[in-house]
Amino acid sequence: MSSNFTKVENPVLIVEGKQADNERMKAESDYLRGTIKEDLADRMTGGFTGDNSQLIRTHGMYQQDDRDIRAERQKQKLEPLHNVMLRARLPGGIINPIQWLAIDKFADDYTSYGSIRLTTRQTFQFHGVLKPNIKLMHQTLHSIGLDSIATAGDVNRNVLCTSNPVESELHQEAYEWATKLSEHLLPKTRAYAEIWLDEVRVETTEGEVVEPILGSNYLPRKFKTTVVIPPNNDIDVHANDLNFVAISKDGKLIGFNVLVGGGLAMTHGDNSTYPRCADDFGFIPKEHTLAIAEAVVTTQRDWGNRVNRKNAKTKYTLDRVGVDTFKAEVERRAGINFSDSRPYKFTTRGDSFGWVAGIDGKYHLTLFIENGRILDFDGKTLKTGMREIAKIHQGDFRLTANQNLIVAGVAEADKAAIEQLAREHGLINDSLSNQRKNSMACVSFPTCPLAMAEAERYLPGLVDDVEAILTKNGLKDESIILRVTGCPNGCGRAMLAEIGLIGKGPGKYNMYLGSDVAGSRVPKLYKENLDEAAVLSEIDALTARWSAERNDGEAFGDFVIRAGIVEQVIVSFRDFHHA
Repeated sequence: MSSNFTKVENPVLIVEGKQADNERMKAESDYLRGTIKEDLADRMTGGFTGDNSQLIRTHGMYQQDDRDIRAERQKQKLEPLHNVMLRARLPGGIINPIQWLAIDKFADDYTSYGSIRLTTRQTFQFHGVLKPNIKLMHQTLHSIGLDSIATAGDVNRNVLCTSNPVESELHQEAYEWATKLSEHLLPKTRAYAEIWLDEVRVETTEGEVVEPILGSNYLPRKFKTTVVIPPNNDIDVHANDLNFVAISKDGKLIGFNVLVGGGLAMTHGDNSTYPRCADDFGFIPKEHTLAIAEAVVTTQRDWGNRVNRKNAKTKYTLDRVGVDTFKAEVERRAGINFSDSRPYKFTTRGDSFGWVAGIDGKYHLTLFIENGRILDFDGKTLKTGMREIAKIHQGDFRLTANQNLIVAGVAEADKAAIEQLAREHGLINDSLSNQRKNSMACVSFPTCPLAMAEAERYLPGLVDDVEAILTKNGLKDESIILRVTGCPNGCGRAMLAEIGLIGKGPGKYNMYLGSDVAGSRVPKLYKENLDEAAVLSEIDALTARWSAERNDGEAFGDFVIRAGIVEQVIVSFRDFHHA
């Protein structure tokens, strides 16, 4: 899908003006070191101070506090209960059972919530880690071959890859490219190892280039990369800056179509911000993958907006300079020309649950994890169940970009034991509706500092109500891609949903309608500032019309556009708020 902004008269390659304060911070950080080590030793506060509270993001952490008790602590003249959320680096989402058991134990012993949280970035997060335990957390990860380098901040973040265990050989090669991309685009500074792993600093020699790809000021804004295997768009390519769409021949990977400039975040009330689908630059043979990735990243590094962070992502750079100009610069830097895109088609983007047989003779069990929250609940001991499976499983686990988990590489002789454990602990529930399987939310309250409305805690009850609405309207076995986020930053990918609810304030949401099953269309604003009762009322009325007026097999998102409930999106993404 193209933005139609291929040509710009007299493009502005570099945005002039006073740079955002984050640029000062990065320039003065001594390549992401700052004074984090000294701050870590300060027991007078539970948080990080000054620039360090931002710099720790490039080490994979966000400083947070429990917003449920913030007001009470203020009354008691106490500082917020500072803690960190850590997001691990896990390219392609693959983790082995030994690693799982280690993170399970750390979550039990050292986090405030005791949970492992699977994310839409195909990795796991720890929530509620207090300052005295942060260094131990990094050392625990290191001891099992993991880290959290560059999973946040102005860098290339965790690289996603289709969680496809069926076409094993193709998936394996795609996964290897995801890993190579992650390693190639990582920061080269040794700050992470020095601060968290006690590595002795070796001074750089005069003239040495510390960050040949990311640069001394790193990227203007966060950058997201994916590898996807059609026909399943399970990682939502249009939510990401750089995407490699696998093209195969006779079951073997031959190269990629390269899609650039996707992104979903926007700001309420700021019409200069908008979601945008990625542009297809063309096809490259697989051996050129790293060179093209580096050229895209360095072009965005040099041309991205460092004055206004709200317009700093790759999508805005493409619209400012023109797609043709950006693409030509990538070709020049890489010394490689794109050829015409090879045909491909996305037909699905969710996860297929239950057992599937791989072509390698192994079996794979996809488990639905509501909101990605692995914890023991009443009658649903998910965390214990995963621990017991990890003790006997001989394959690996694959986290999906839809917050679910695949027990992968199971021998036929081991299937019964693993399924029994999964059922005993509520990890398999045959009564789950299609609607619940196709619904997703970001974390939001109580930990996210950006949250305006509930999301994760709101979703289960909302799905209960939507299930009842579907049943009432004769659509019990149908589903709508439904996503809820607590703010417009895009973590739950609501701007690629058939119904997307974006938090506007406590208990209030903007409703967007009209994406498609393939995830190639941004929805349109339908109603603003709906409370929870109004949300259900609108879904009820829309679903009744869908039931009565739909064409045979017509998906909800396609129906609301055909029926004129919302206009089809979008000729110009810059006109997103007005079309």
